[in-house]
Amino acid sequence: MIVTRLRLRDFRSYASAELALGEGLTVLHGRNGAGKTNLLEALYFGCTGRSCRTSNERELVRFGASATRVEIDARDADGAHSLSVGFQPGEAKRLKADGAPVERLVDVTARPLVSVFLPDRLELVKGAPALRRAHMDQLVAALWPARAATRRAYTAALAQRNALLGRIRAGRASRESLPAWDAELARHGIALRDDRAAAIDLVRDGFAALATELGLAGEPELRFRPRSRAATPEDLAAELAERTDGDLDRGFTGHGPHRDDLVLARDGRDLRAYGSQGEQRIALLALLLAEREALAEARGAAPLLLLDDVMSELDPERRERLAGRIARHGQSVVTTTDLAHVPGAGDAGVARVAVADGELRPDAPAEARAAA
Repeated sequence: MIVTRLRLRDFRSYASAELALGEGLTVLHGRNGAGKTNLLEALYFGCTGRSCRTSNERELVRFGASATRVEIDARDADGAHSLSVGFQPGEAKRLKADGAPVERLVDVTARPLVSVFLPDRLELVKGAPALRRAHMDQLVAALWPARAATRRAYTAALAQRNALLGRIRAGRASRESLPAWDAELARHGIALRDDRAAAIDLVRDGFAALATELGLAGEPELRFRPRSRAATPEDLAAELAERTDGDLDRGFTGHGPHRDDLVLARDGRDLRAYGSQGEQRIALLALLLAEREALAEARGAAPLLLLDDVMSELDPERRERLAGRIARHGQSVVTTTDLAHVPGAGDAGVARVAVADGELRPDAPAEARAAA
């Protein structure tokens, strides 16, 4: 699926803007603070219904405005599609796909997949395990949409078991009711763990090759680290039962796939603790590119790739390598302060858009208009 156009109103620094994307590479160029990253965030918001930069979505609404709206036009083999997100602080988001209200854009089949690299996303490498678990689950859902329900089922069962532990601690329930929830949690837990393992298996080799290609010294490794090695739901239920006393002391379930992790390593050492920021940056970029290639293979279409100022940290040779990888699959939008940093930016068919103080000026085949 190709994103053809972005329209936004009262989003971050923009009063209104309209951007046409090229079918391959679109380069947004301008000085720091011009509003390039805001456009990437708007594309992500319009495709997913959530921000890639903040959990406080009030920040998305332009100062002095009461609400924001983002619209995405796209097309695939079946024809044209549209997505829209309207957001007013204090109210539920208004999400539509092809004109019909939906509860979640991520459940919409006819929507563009999207992957984003921002400097802030280094938290995925160096932050808490919960971020990496969520990322794995997003990858699972992108690879196999029907399996997205497994995580929701596990989360619901975990909440029920934790609530039961609280009631037992308070003397309002008996321990005899726990085995049923152990079995339910274990059933969904084994499925969730196996989905994560399968997804990481698909990107492991690509990650190692890409990390080396982009300049990560040593031997790169992507490793899924499950909390449990149980082979069956029955085995996991037995592990939960063995830990009941500890769970009752804590008041919550301390064992299971909600404690899984993903390790990005070099020469056997976890980059979270032992990697420099430059090494973490390369590892994150390699992970996103490996996932993109796996999705292109599995789904027949690569995600829209959004890259914020990624070229400035690479030497010319590695910029060429990255540009070649980007060009291999699908659409990409790259921001830069210097067009010379983006190999191929001057080629025919590459859309270039100058961004300056909320105004967009096309200087390539793609068109863009804005009124800030």
